[in-house]
Amino acid sequence: MQCVTGPRHTRGTPPNVVETDARTWLELACGMVTWFEAVDRGRVTASGNRADLATHLPLLRL
Repeated sequence: MQCVTGPRHTRGTPPNVVETDARTWLELACGMVTWFEAVDRGRVTASGNRADLATHLPLLRL
């Protein structure tokens, strides 16, 4: 799923990939953990120059 505006990728290995578990994603979205904390703790793996989502998170604040 593409969640940030940019080039659309349709086959092969995408150039910018972010992987995390559901709990971490919800914590990021709600501002319970920062992007940098999650990456530093190994809860998020991000590769590519457009894979840094720090400016897009949190989606809402609790």
